[in-house]
Amino acid sequence: MFVKSSLIAIALALSTGASPVLEGLGTSVSFGKRSGMTNEDGWFDHQRAIQQVVYDRNKHRQNMINLERNVGKEAFNEGAHIMPVANYSSQPQKRQAEKLTDEANDEYWAGPISIGTPGQNFLIDFDTGSSDLWVPSTNCTSSYCSKKDKYNAGASSTSVHKSGTFSIQYGDGSQVSGPVYAETVSVASVTVKNQAFSPVTTISPSFGSEAADGILGLAFPAISNLRQSPFFNTAKSQGAVKSGVFGMKLAKSGSELFLGGTYTSLYSGSPEYHAVTGSGFWQLSGGSIVNSTHTIVSNFQTIIDSGTTIIYGPPKSVATFYKSIAGSKVYDSQNGFYSFPCKNVPSTVAFNWGGKNWTISAANFNYGKVSATECVGAIAGQDLGLGSNTWLLGDSFMKNVYTAFSFDANSVGFAQLK
Repeated sequence: MFVKSSLIAIALALSTGASPVLEGLGTSVSFGKRSGMTNEDGWFDHQRAIQQVVYDRNKHRQNMINLERNVGKEAFNEGAHIMPVANYSSQPQKRQAEKLTDEANDEYWAGPISIGTPGQNFLIDFDTGSSDLWVPSTNCTSSYCSKKDKYNAGASSTSVHKSGTFSIQYGDGSQVSGPVYAETVSVASVTVKNQAFSPVTTISPSFGSEAADGILGLAFPAISNLRQSPFFNTAKSQGAVKSGVFGMKLAKSGSELFLGGTYTSLYSGSPEYHAVTGSGFWQLSGGSIVNSTHTIVSNFQTIIDSGTTIIYGPPKSVATFYKSIAGSKVYDSQNGFYSFPCKNVPSTVAFNWGGKNWTISAANFNYGKVSATECVGAIAGQDLGLGSNTWLLGDSFMKNVYTAFSFDANSVGFAQLK
C-alpha cells in the first residue's frame, strides 16, 4: 500500500568534494509522485480537473491581491487583473484518501519538513507558484483536519505568536485561515529560525482528502500573503544554504527538491538559463510553443508553477495551438479543455525561450480518454488573471525537464533529464 509515511524519505546529498552538485553544496528531499489527471484505467478524471482549475484560479487570484498590496499594480503584467472568486459549476466528487494513497492520485509534489523545537513533522506540497508556509493547527477542529498532522504551539519552545492573520478563499465557499507565528523550520538538513508561517485553524474541504498536510511556497516575497520572507529566502539570508538556487525533478519515480544548488546526477549538460521578468513569479519572457517544426504562438510570458498539473494559456492562443493537432475540438468550454483523436496524441509539442525546444512527451500531454477514440490534452485555455499574454506551465511541462530556480541570478534554467 502506498501510505503517507512512505513519502517521508529524505535523501541527503554527498558532502565530499566529489559531490555531484552544481553551485554549492545542498540537500535533497524526496517527493511522493503525482499521477496527474488520468485515472488508473486510462480515462480523463474530469471532476478532478475542474477542481484543479478552480483551485488554480483562486490561488492566483490571491497572488494578484498580494502583489497589488505588496508592490502595486505597476508590477502587473499587461492585461493582468484580480479575478472574481471561482466557484464550482457543480460540486466535484471528493477524492477519498484511500484512493490517494493506494493509487498515488494526489495532486501535489509532497515531501517532509519539521516545525518547532522539538520538531513536529509534516508532509508538505512544495509550490513554486506561491510564497507562504501553512500547516494545520491543533486548534483546527474541522473533520477536514482529522487525518492531518497538526502543529501544537504549546509543545514548542521556539514558538512565537505574531500579529496578523493569514487567509485564502477557495471556490467551495471556504477558507484556509489562521494566525501568524514565527518558528524554527527544517527541510531536510536546512534549518531556519523565526520563519513566518500560519498554523491554520480552518481548512478548505478541497484539502481535507489530500495526502499533504500543507503548503510551502517557493516563489518571491512580492506575492506573500504573510508579507514575510518565504522559507528558501530566509534560508539564504541566514546562511543555511550557500547558494540561492534550488532544483526540481518531477517524475513518476525519483522526484526530488534540491535546496542550495542543483543535483547534477539527475540531468545532462548545463541548464539553459533565462532571466526572470515577472515581479513575484518565476516568470520568463519571450516564450514560444512549437508543434513539430512549426512555431504556433510566440513572444509570450510564462510562469513556472509546480503547484498545478495543468498548462494554461490565453483562450485564443490555446485555440490557435489546438488547430495544429488534427481532429482536435473543444471538450469543456468553461474550463478550457480540448480533445483530439487518441491516435493523434502529439509527441512534438515543445516550449522554447530562444534556445532549445523543451518537448512534452506524449504521455505527459495526454490526460486520458473521454471515449473509446477521443483523448484530452494537458493545455487548457483559461484566464487566470495573470496577464493577457501570459501562460502558466505546470508539471505536465516540468516532468519533461530538470528545472533550476535561481534567486542569485534571478533566472530559471532547464536541463535534459537523465
